[in-house]
Amino acid sequence: MNAKSFIWIGVFVGSSIGAYIPALWGAGVFSFSSILLSAVGGFAGIWAGFRLGQML
Repeated sequence: MNAKSFIWIGVFVGSSIGAYIPALWGAGVFSFSSILLSAVGGFAGIWAGFRLGQML
C-alpha cells in the first residue's frame, strides 16, 4: 500500500470515531460537537496515516 491509501484510511477511521464520540453523551449526529470532533478526528487520521506511510 502507498502513503495515500494510509492517509485515506486514517481520514475515514478518524472522522468516524470523532463523530461517534459525542453520541456517547447523548449529542445528536449533526450537533456542533459531533461535527467539530469529526474534523479533529479527520486531521488526526491524516497525521497518523502520513506517519504510518512514512514508516512502511
